Amino acid sequence: MSVNVAVPSPIPAVAHRGMRQSGVSAVTMLTIYLVLLVGFPSNMAISALGAYGRPQFLWGIVLFIWWVFSQLQVQRRTVEMIGQPVRIALAVFLMIALVGFAVALLRGQPSDQVSPAISAILRFVSWTGVMLVAIDGIRSMTELLTIVRRIVIACALLAMLGIVQFISGQSFLEVFSGIPGLSESAGGIDTRGMFLRSSGTATHPLEYGTALSIAVPLALAVAILRVGHRHESRRLRWWIFLAALAMASFLAVSRSTLIGFAVAVILMIPALPRRYRALIIVGGAVLAVVVVIATPGLYGTILGMFLGVGNDSSTQSRQAGMALAPVFLSASPFVGVGVGTLLPRYFIFDNQWLGILIETGILGTLAFAAIFVTAIWSAAAAAHRSQREDIRLMGRALAASTAVAGLLLAFFDGLAFPIAAGLMFLVFGLCGAIRTVSWAESRGAMIAPSTLQWAGSGGGRTAAFAGPKRASSAVR
Repeated sequence: MSVNVAVPSPIPAVAHRGMRQSGVSAVTMLTIYLVLLVGFPSNMAISALGAYGRPQFLWGIVLFIWWVFSQLQVQRRTVEMIGQPVRIALAVFLMIALVGFAVALLRGQPSDQVSPAISAILRFVSWTGVMLVAIDGIRSMTELLTIVRRIVIACALLAMLGIVQFISGQSFLEVFSGIPGLSESAGGIDTRGMFLRSSGTATHPLEYGTALSIAVPLALAVAILRVGHRHESRRLRWWIFLAALAMASFLAVSRSTLIGFAVAVILMIPALPRRYRALIIVGGAVLAVVVVIATPGLYGTILGMFLGVGNDSSTQSRQAGMALAPVFLSASPFVGVGVGTLLPRYFIFDNQWLGILIETGILGTLAFAAIFVTAIWSAAAAAHRSQREDIRLMGRALAASTAVAGLLLAFFDGLAFPIAAGLMFLVFGLCGAIRTVSWAESRGAMIAPSTLQWAGSGGGRTAAFAGPKRASSAVR
């Protein structure tokens, strides 16, 4: 006896707003992560949980468990899913990191190094959850644009807080330290020369600057895509957000932030429609001049940072780290000394690529670099393949954001800072997601429905399909 099963009608994969039965979508889950990541001091934690108490870390673990359960409950797929090279690169890196971790424990570690190593592995699990939910949970261009817009809003608000901190000399984060059960937050402001270095909710100005630089290409893309919006106010606000990111980058009093901002804009210029290129270049130059004129002494401080780079303590520390790296690496050149075992008491390298090399070895570094390469390739290939302006521009913006993140890891140990690392892995996931959307649009085929949505079923919750979707040339 056969049973007829009703199949939902296909929905355009590129432009649909999604079938929302009852429950929470991947976009909502990632938005919660974004709020916890950027909206609270990055080093704030639940005191009772110690190193495992950071809210964004815990939510990343929730996302990973959610993704695992959703995969286990998949009964069938309408078509074969598209391959994701960035997912493969991540899997290879995690395997090498776990092998290095096991080798480090078998080799024997001081008692105070075991807990940081376990914590480091769990942080990668948390970031993996964010990345996989983005890859498999975002199945349409509408959903992709929604989460990108929210990233831009979050980083623009972070930039505005940084600007206010720079002007007022106050961090405005003291309110969090009074919340019972939470560890006291730090960060907010620092000094360099005669100027305060603001960091928003980040722990360090470099973490703050990395978040701004990652957001700049995305803000450019969103501002241009929203030019045709019927509401003038909704068009203007995206340019205001972009200006806030640019102004905060100039006021960060950081070489790395200025380099990241410049590289982000340079990478985006060829991707922009021709009529906007001169506008962006001239507008950025005018804004820089206005900021410098309005802030006496800022130009001399910034110029001195670059002219005196050879005598700067941070530069000398990085050079010393380059010389010491072979000594640390010699203990285990292929899989490294173990993730999380390179504690600050040994040396602070201020270069995440060197840190990855020492902790995960040559193999781990190649795999980690492969995550960046495959993410950039996925987004750039999606842009090249598509005939749609929104996919082309957003694909190039995601590729530029990934490239900037990889560059800035050479200036500080980025994986030790939650905002920088969390945004980076979220962008990795979005690079995979736009590859899926572009593939569906170019093939004109149905894609496998997202399983990452909780739907009510009786008294409990189970993972459910959001319905098949296929490509369309329409856009909202």
